Amino acid sequence: MVDIVRATGSQAASFTALMHASSAYQGEYASILDGYSVTPGYVETNPTFAAMTGEELLGFYALLEEPPELDILFVADTAQGLGLGGRLVAHMFAEARSRGMRTVRVVSHPPALGFYLRMGARRTGTIPPRPPKITWARPEVVFTIPYMRETLT
Repeated sequence: MVDIVRATGSQAASFTALMHASSAYQGEYASILDGYSVTPGYVETNPTFAAMTGEELLGFYALLEEPPELDILFVADTAQGLGLGGRLVAHMFAEARSRGMRTVRVVSHPPALGFYLRMGARRTGTIPPRPPKITWARPEVVFTIPYMRETLT
């Protein structure tokens, strides 16, 4: 069973390790993670949630509040294809809704664009490269956060 729980700063090193182990950031995309680490302060400042099975970290995401942005979403290579990314996005929708967010922006890793579109995001633009670390254009997408209509009885 996978639980999605509020992360703590003590998990920051595990998040960094999961990111650096990701096959999605090998080869031409490796430079974006050079020298990057998730810090305890980042986790404690930004709503960050971990997908755990027991003590095993399977994925995580971080939501920036102002302006609303899904800053990081990672699923471990071993958990890819099991629906965990979709569960993390659904959890992010609930968190965004609870904070009054109407939309959430994502600057996508190019290979992840299809995932975000399948999750309901709409393409809004392209972020140009920022050499030397980011030498490729990145798709920008936006999620419209679904709200339940209140029923009158």
